Amino acid sequence: MSVIVEVMPKPEILDPQGQAVLNALHRLGFTEVRGVRQGKRFELDVDADVDPEVLRRVSDAAATLLANPVIEEHVVHTGESVHAKETDRA
Repeated sequence: MSVIVEVMPKPEILDPQGQAVLNALHRLGFTEVRGVRQGKRFELDVDADVDPEVLRRVSDAAATLLANPVIEEHVVHTGESVHAKETDRA
């Protein structure tokens, strides 16, 4: 089972990478895009049933290692691994 951790800059934090992507999109003609925030996605494969305790422990790990709680926020949820989809196609 996969647990997904999505990490994004807090709304009040400037996102220069997102701004660079937005500028590039506008140069390419995608002028309808109003904003871009760039973050990180982690896919954790766990050897247990994903219950509230597992999600809490993954959230603790995210707050400790995967995200910088001063400037980033994170969300933990279950989901399908993108890697698993690619492996299934092969």
